[in-house]
Amino acid sequence: MSSKRFKKLPTKTLESNPESIEKLLPLVKKNCTTKFDESVDLSFQINNKQKKGELNIRTVINLPGGSGKKVKIAVVCEDAKSKEAKDAGADIVGGEDFIEKIKSGELNFEKLICTPQMMLKLSKLGKILGPKGLMPNPKLGSVSNDIKQAVSNAKSGQAEIRNDKDGNIGVSIGKKSFNDDKLLKNYNAIIEALEKEKSNNIVKGDLIKNTFLTSTMGVSYKVKLEKNI
Repeated sequence: MSSKRFKKLPTKTLESNPESIEKLLPLVKKNCTTKFDESVDLSFQINNKQKKGELNIRTVINLPGGSGKKVKIAVVCEDAKSKEAKDAGADIVGGEDFIEKIKSGELNFEKLICTPQMMLKLSKLGKILGPKGLMPNPKLGSVSNDIKQAVSNAKSGQAEIRNDKDGNIGVSIGKKSFNDDKLLKNYNAIIEALEKEKSNNIVKGDLIKNTFLTSTMGVSYKVKLEKNI
């Protein structure tokens, strides 16, 4: 059953023609009528010419406008790099002792970063970290000798672009409290990343069939892309 708040929101928005992101952002923000700072989210529907499992899109980008989220970051590294990790703002720092805690199921963090040397030991915990999406990955910048840069990037605001089992992609471009300029910068960064991923995958025709914009507790609108991806 819909709440009184939700019933006051616009209806049949998906029946409207797609509009530019610039026009839709104020509408989506207006629909953020909850008491918390809702996320502004994009959803991409993959062209159905692509078979399930045929696409493997997974990358991470630094959002120029930030994410608005506080991420609890853990670092597994050698003792010599512990201070570097702590100074960069890591919330949890440890070595082999920390790996043992993870092995026992202690996963009180949202992102895990490690050095290449420690990755060899962490790789044995795939069954624990993998299903939670916590396994460090060199492609995503979470396996690096430059711990300072890796932690800084994660803290400043990143977005992971990854298709689900049905091929669709969901990603946040920020918060209701962000000004439109910040949200647009993040949106454009994600579009650029998708263009790059398309060129890295064998895609039949366009990659994106439909694009939608919504908020955490709002309604969806169709986005008109400036060019086909």
